[in-house]
Amino acid sequence: QVQLVESGGGLVQAGGSLRLSCAASGSTFGITVMGWYRQAPGKQRELVASTHNGGANYADSVKGRFTISRDYAKNIVYLQMNTLKPEDTAVYYCNAVVSWKDYWGQGTQVTVSS
Repeated sequence: QVQLVESGGGLVQAGGSLRLSCAASGSTFGITVMGWYRQAPGKQRELVASTHNGGANYADSVKGRFTISRDYAKNIVYLQMNTLKPEDTAVYYCNAVVSWKDYWGQGTQVTVSS
């Protein structure tokens, strides 16, 4: 069992920055993938960024603006979000994969004002 706790969401103006954090606890040995998803009202959940074996994958809409990183010693994954846009407004969810099982955090709200 893995527990994920997100933090760092909030309200920012367009062009601003936020850093989201996700701390994993429990049976963290064997986590193969950690990533961030988001869901805006009326839209499907979408992958924002993921990291696996040191590599990173980003949605086209955030490439060049967001950076995912992982602290392996502390089991924390971060999402640095720069040059935020109103369309980035969503609930952001942390995800971890262990033995093909998905674990999710509770979500943190990110709101970007125009």
